[in-house]
Amino acid sequence: MSEERTPDKPVKGRKNGLYGGISDELGAGMRSGWADTERHDLEPSEPSGYAAKRRKAVSAAFPGERIIIPAGRLKTRSNDLDYTFRAASDYAYLTADQTENSVLVLEPLPDGGHLATLYLLPRSNRENGEFWLDGQGELWVGRRRSLAEAAVELGLEIRDSREAAARIAEAIAAAPNVPTRILRGHDLPLDAALAEADVVRREEAQPAAERDEELKVFMHGLRLVKDDWEIEQLRKACEITVHGFEDVVRELAAAVATSERWIEGTFWRRARVEGNGVGYNSIAAAGPNATILHWIRDDGAVRPGELLLLDAGAETEELYSADVTRTLPISGEFTELQRKIYQAVYDAQEAGIAAVRPGARFRDFHEAAQRVLAERLVEWGLLDGPVDRVLELALHRRYTLHGTGHMLGLDVHDCADARCEDYVDGVLEPGMVQTVEPGLYFQRDDLTVPEEYRGIGVRIEDDILVTADGNENLSGGLPRSVDAIEAWMRSLRG
Repeated sequence: MSEERTPDKPVKGRKNGLYGGISDELGAGMRSGWADTERHDLEPSEPSGYAAKRRKAVSAAFPGERIIIPAGRLKTRSNDLDYTFRAASDYAYLTADQTENSVLVLEPLPDGGHLATLYLLPRSNRENGEFWLDGQGELWVGRRRSLAEAAVELGLEIRDSREAAARIAEAIAAAPNVPTRILRGHDLPLDAALAEADVVRREEAQPAAERDEELKVFMHGLRLVKDDWEIEQLRKACEITVHGFEDVVRELAAAVATSERWIEGTFWRRARVEGNGVGYNSIAAAGPNATILHWIRDDGAVRPGELLLLDAGAETEELYSADVTRTLPISGEFTELQRKIYQAVYDAQEAGIAAVRPGARFRDFHEAAQRVLAERLVEWGLLDGPVDRVLELALHRRYTLHGTGHMLGLDVHDCADARCEDYVDGVLEPGMVQTVEPGLYFQRDDLTVPEEYRGIGVRIEDDILVTADGNENLSGGLPRSVDAIEAWMRSLRG
């Protein structure tokens, strides 16, 4: 990687005279001779129209209040290296934009509604040398859209984000009685600037922290039901994910020769080529590692005769993520015991998926799946029945460990801060998308199960859309049953 130079931080250890100072001639030369690249052929982007409708919903929910939604800033990985930027989900949801250091402000209007202004970083300044001397200048990181280009694509009034804090402070000073809400934690300098602008007042009837929490909860509730465009994004994420799983099966021999790292890398390549990347750290867990729920080290051995639990999901370029798990026999065929355990999880998933329908309680699919697993654990003699007693005391959780699913969308665990009465204690509606992912896990050191069970972990996970008359499995392109998986693997491996 090329080393950066910024005006206040010269690069050390280089012999090139450039790093010892900038001559007047060089500075003048770098300011001139550049072509005009402004684009005049742009049109409003498709997602921008959906974002406008979502902003109207936020405006209606908070009349007469100022709403601030930051995208976030770059985060340091180590020393002077940053993580790849990923915009805050609520910001992307309301703007159709994904750029760092950006802020959406909804300013209340006297006659009702809000004026939406989006603050973005402009093109790098060539006159003052920013574009080549600043580490985030366009010569280093690539061209940014101009503010005029962004206004066309996003359908919003656009201003320079370096002015955002000052302009917001001015608005607060001009209308001190207008409540202000912000999604905190994404842009710490902006949070601090608002505190200095005296957003938090002791005499307020409702503390600012409570208002901000209400905004966060509302946003997560708003995202529970997906619009048509979002559903298509999730279809695309699942399609890419299917391709990634196919790639993994084709390359299992290479994984056996190396490690789980090959599996992780194989899926990542497909997710990156067809989408934005992975929606979360892939779990490529072979053998006993499959019993570890969040095994993301992905550095273990891949051995024939054992199982591979692959939990992976691609993220689209618009940031919507799939979340799919398959448990595959590394040799291509299940052993008798592996087949028995897998079939139990498959039957539990079938019961869970069948319970996903409009008007059903969100909890119904979990209870249906867990009952099947409890029945099998009692049948196998691993738990003492009756089944109702096992479920009442949650004794099965030693082997099932986790809930059976969650909402899915811009975040892999989407809408996590929505109100309980709207989500976990709520009722399913058409347009909701959730996972159904039961599992059984027998730890390698668990003396309560026969030795042959130890080190076996099985999970099956699919992404289920609630439809008007039932559900649709968006990730159904991947086989699930024992026989279908074995046939599928044979077809891919030749």
